[in-house]
Amino acid sequence: MMMDFVVNLLSKIESTMKTMTLTLLMQAALMLCGCSGDNNEVMAQTITQKLHITIGGVTKTATLVDNAATQELVTRLQQSPVTLLLDTNGSFEIWGPLGFSLPPSNQQITAQPGDIILYGGSNICLFCGSNSWSYTRLGHIDGMTETELRTFLHIGESGINVTFSLTGTTAVLSIPTSSASSDEYIALNGMRTSHPGRGIYIKNGKKVIK
Repeated sequence: MMMDFVVNLLSKIESTMKTMTLTLLMQAALMLCGCSGDNNEVMAQTITQKLHITIGGVTKTATLVDNAATQELVTRLQQSPVTLLLDTNGSFEIWGPLGFSLPPSNQQITAQPGDIILYGGSNICLFCGSNSWSYTRLGHIDGMTETELRTFLHIGESGINVTFSLTGTTAVLSIPTSSASSDEYIALNGMRTSHPGRGIYIKNGKKVIK
């Protein structure tokens, strides 16, 4: 009888320990999953190159995330800045067509103030509020409050002239005509090209918008 009692007791102890071990393992797995999600959010890959955004003579920097869309955007901006006319959408963003397409990687996300978003593969949105939709995140404007963003983005206006560049937009006051050939374009960042992309250039001493 004593032996049976001991065997039963040991069996119950073993069963209880297995249950406790399984429970602890499950809790540990859940904790690791939670930590992994946080780390993915915090450690999202970014592009070292800063994006410069100029509106009304004021230039702000933005940090780009690293995805196919931003890689393509950087490649285009390395050729020349891109100037767009954007419009206010409601009270939470300005947006408009890029004039070209970027490869999307859409996800259901909630855009936050300062976010730079690709919508529909060919439209760019700059947020001062928030909105949930299927977007591709491009980056985030650095260090601005929601109030500052509303002023910078000229919320409420239409036909907002916005220039995107990699080195900032600088005014070219005068360029001697002898310093450039008749078929040469000079971008606002000083780069010269005979085959300009979209952007603002100086040609033969005059401003040209492509």
